[in-house]
Amino acid sequence: MAARTIRLLGDNILREKCQPVEIFDDQITNLLQDMLDTLHQTENGAALAAPQVGVLSRAIVIDLGKNPIFLVNPEIIERQGRQKVTEGCLSIPGVWGKLIRPKKVKVKAFNEKGTEIFITGEGELAKCLCHEIDHLDGILFIDKVDSKVGY
Repeated sequence: MAARTIRLLGDNILREKCQPVEIFDDQITNLLQDMLDTLHQTENGAALAAPQVGVLSRAIVIDLGKNPIFLVNPEIIERQGRQKVTEGCLSIPGVWGKLIRPKKVKVKAFNEKGTEIFITGEGELAKCLCHEIDHLDGILFIDKVDSKVGY
């Protein structure tokens, strides 16, 4: 497929709420593949949300080096525990912040074919899931940075 341009802080699309995907066709498959190709062209990226490539659809890709995860219309349905994390974002290069995220989350979503799936993430995966799902609601990690979080 093709890599797309990553939208940067200041681009209004990053602050908009995404619309649910209703049709699972080649368009969503191509978007997810383009997002993965875009992610793979970055140096340290772990995940990407559709608005980061200029599309207001509820879709994310995560690749922590094992098997890429494609999630459409993801929704966190359970949260457990707390973890102190340091986050950055491909849309805000060079900026890092400390915040609290759930230690474990369970997410309900659909795969690229429209089949309902559930994924449980702990640690780094939980952090990525929360970060990317926030993007779908126009929320950036810098909105949640807590200067009181100590390490």
